[in-house]
Amino acid sequence: MSDTSKEVVDLVWGRPSGGGVPASLFRRWSQGFVFTEAERSALEQFEGGPCAVIAPVQAFLLKNVLFNTEGSNWKDISEEEQRTVLCSTLSEILESASLKKTQAFHLATWPRDKTTDSSDITDSHPEPESSQTTDTPTALAAEELGFERFHSVIQKRTLRTVAELREAVLSLYDTWKNKFGVLLFLYSVILTKGIENIKNEIEDTAEPLIDPVYGHGSQSLINLLVTGHAVSNVWDGDRECSGMKLHGIHQQASVGFLTLMESLRYCKVGSFLKSPKFPIWILGSETHLSVFFTKVS
Repeated sequence: MSDTSKEVVDLVWGRPSGGGVPASLFRRWSQGFVFTEAERSALEQFEGGPCAVIAPVQAFLLKNVLFNTEGSNWKDISEEEQRTVLCSTLSEILESASLKKTQAFHLATWPRDKTTDSSDITDSHPEPESSQTTDTPTALAAEELGFERFHSVIQKRTLRTVAELREAVLSLYDTWKNKFGVLLFLYSVILTKGIENIKNEIEDTAEPLIDPVYGHGSQSLINLLVTGHAVSNVWDGDRECSGMKLHGIHQQASVGFLTLMESLRYCKVGSFLKSPKFPIWILGSETHLSVFFTKVS
């Protein structure tokens, strides 16, 4: 992913002054999609920040468990069901981010090892063979990678069809659940959507998707994962303000979004997010995102 790595970093993390992204901030985002033992369909968050990715994935995952899986007990799903539902959820979000179903999909992954089909990897500057076999996915997932090292080794894998995408995402289950899985998935969504397409939807391109001070995800990031569009607002449709077009949500979402900020009159959430297709909502507070739902559709 060497050619696009800097663009992805700038879009996600911005261009922080004084020595780059703080190590503590990057560490907080360096986790995988991990199911908690206490409630086996619930994803666990270890530190502040990555709820902007984990909460939308959790919402779609619950949709798939409650409404797309017959006879499944959401409180006690098996390990195989966890694997299947997580990977189908990640694929669904990636498909939503794709502008056209005929368009290629891109996954941010670890470097291939010798057994990987090289035709699936796109890298303009491949590393020497000896380096590729040393940096195996298993070794990298366990390594304490810093910010620069992490972005120097990840690569872009291209899939041409939805079937190929779903198969690849399923085969990378260990990658998603291990350290850096959340970031690798976020980068996959960005690469699939297209950096320029995201910039065209974001209201302020100078604002990174992850806040460089507090580490929380922007509304554009949340909307990208929930709707496939990185718009900055939560109202229905577009609005004009002093000659500027401000983009909002254009169709009913599969899962919803509500925010305590509306009660303080900071914003107004439109019906496309308030009344989703399935009775599952992401709830935003001043500092966190939670998911609540009902089993009755």
